[in-house]
Amino acid sequence: MSDSALQASQLSMARYLRNPGQYPPPAGIEPRRLRIYERLVYNNIEGFISGGFPVLRTLYEDAAWHALVRAFIDQHRCHTPYFLEISQEFLHFLMHDYPLQADDPPFIAELAHYEWVELALDISEEVLPAPVALGDILAAPLQLSPLAWLLSYRYPVHRIGPAFRPTEAAAPTYLVVYRDRGDKVGFIELNAATARLLELIRDNAGATAGALLAALAEEMGQAREPILAYGEEQIRQLAERTVIMRPASPHPPTPPE
Repeated sequence: MSDSALQASQLSMARYLRNPGQYPPPAGIEPRRLRIYERLVYNNIEGFISGGFPVLRTLYEDAAWHALVRAFIDQHRCHTPYFLEISQEFLHFLMHDYPLQADDPPFIAELAHYEWVELALDISEEVLPAPVALGDILAAPLQLSPLAWLLSYRYPVHRIGPAFRPTEAAAPTYLVVYRDRGDKVGFIELNAATARLLELIRDNAGATAGALLAALAEEMGQAREPILAYGEEQIRQLAERTVIMRPASPHPPTPPE
């Protein structure tokens, strides 16, 4: 078989496997073998997507779910060969290329993103730095954990399930999803003030917690003292959950000789 003929055969096979209902099978291959290949490709991809988005899967009847997966396989061109990154490719498809159908909830992309974040943090190879005592909280410089993601959604994605399917966006939902030192992934629902505080900490270039809280008070048009008291307690709780931490000193003191 010439190179051009081989390429044509491979493209024919790929089109068929992506959408066997639309494209004819390549010539010269036994139907039984084609069905094996077809089931193998589809079942592997569908299994990774179902496993990566378990809540989303529960919101669909079987026929609608498989139509969604078929649309992904047929229409999306993946940019990675790794099975573990199929979830990220599926999320990209939902966020950028997929037009909502009658069976789709309006929050499909946001829920998928939230579930993907949980998976991404679970498998992340990022390592938490060694713990450093906060000491005087207001005098401490703070940083967001490398395993904590600050998120904002139009829908309360952390509450969505078969028994709760909002049809319209409401007030913004603020969450921080994190992985702790025991490698357990969790989330905390935040109010707008705490979400903004975490945003300031995430973007912090070395300012102390007291300075960040003073900036937050000024932004909110509130008196400084109540915000300092509120923020100190929030910081303590978030540090206990390994969401924020004090960075290690770049130049530890030299022990006395």
